[in-house]
Amino acid sequence: MNLSIGIVGLPNVGKSTLFNALLKKTVADAANYPFCTIEPNVGVVEVPDDRLPALAETIAKQRDSSTKLGMTLPPLVPAVVEFYDIAGLVKGASTGEGLGNKFLSHIREVAAIAHVVRLFEDGDIIHVENSVNALRDIQTIDTELILTDLATLEKQKELSVAAKAKADKIDLDRWDAVVKLKNHLNAGNPARSLRLTDDEAEAAIDLHLLTMKPVIYLFNVSEEQLTAQDELKKTISEIMEKIRVIPDPDRGSMDSRLRGNDMSIFLNAKLENEILALDEDDQKEYLDQYNLKETGLNRLIKTAYDTLGLISFLTAGEIEARAWTIKKGTLAPSAAGTIHTDFEKKFIKADIAKFEDFVNVGGWVKAREQGKVHIVGKDYEMQDGDVVEFKIGA
Repeated sequence: MNLSIGIVGLPNVGKSTLFNALLKKTVADAANYPFCTIEPNVGVVEVPDDRLPALAETIAKQRDSSTKLGMTLPPLVPAVVEFYDIAGLVKGASTGEGLGNKFLSHIREVAAIAHVVRLFEDGDIIHVENSVNALRDIQTIDTELILTDLATLEKQKELSVAAKAKADKIDLDRWDAVVKLKNHLNAGNPARSLRLTDDEAEAAIDLHLLTMKPVIYLFNVSEEQLTAQDELKKTISEIMEKIRVIPDPDRGSMDSRLRGNDMSIFLNAKLENEILALDEDDQKEYLDQYNLKETGLNRLIKTAYDTLGLISFLTAGEIEARAWTIKKGTLAPSAAGTIHTDFEKKFIKADIAKFEDFVNVGGWVKAREQGKVHIVGKDYEMQDGDVVEFKIGA
């Protein structure tokens, strides 16, 4: 399962500073000049999940209730997402400007894009366009990705009338998708906003189009902008409204969320790095100054997880309390297969308890006694927060 997010944007918008904060240590060179990042840095980042500590405590209480030795919490194993710090793109990247082809190929490997957009003003940090203009910068990157996708589609061999007569359905669906995508991209729209039929969408997967990937627009703002959030949110809303794709009346739009405000986040990348040096209480006090409930990093990671269409099911044992990553809509046998491939083949049934029930009653024993555990079969669709025990055959 591809759980990777590529951090993209123009040079000097704060990508590497953000990446350093994500990893909670400096691994990317955040120099003040374009192209300081050549090869993409890769970091595996834990998905914040408040359920795991509560799950571990429930396990420990159940296990240690009859002893006088005190509780020993099992290790916590959270879900993870990979972040790729991809070097800055510039106008003309689709034709090779600024090592553009190399960087664009890195974007092709990720499942979704975090597009960092500079909103902060700082005369000491060079902007490649010599001025800060978020809308222009977004359109620059979007245009380069669209042009790259059009170049990809131009390489697809057109089906002649004779070829169409002999082609199978997959080839016909693929060509129909190519034609629709070309028209859509030429109108300045990203591929992800085009509604294809299920068969066309399936046939188009191996085109690996950059603009088919979901995007989180991540606005890097100043501390002054954080203190005036009503004005900041209005500014971001206006920008997002201007880049929102107008649905094609003939084909519609795949998902309005893909270009909506709920797919935009704001943070101060420099501040995020500073917060990491503080303890939990000081972090809360720091965030309270800006009327924030959690760090921008946590909001980004959670949004990235959701953007990829992922959920977590939980396992609660003496060895560990763990969150396992699956796609929304995954059935129980496939979920078991994420733990071990043999589990999917030998799946019999699963015991499922909702997280809240499991913690409130105190673990598996009491959950079963109180009827909070449901036995499910192969057709059960896993839900986020399910606490699971899989029953596997020999």
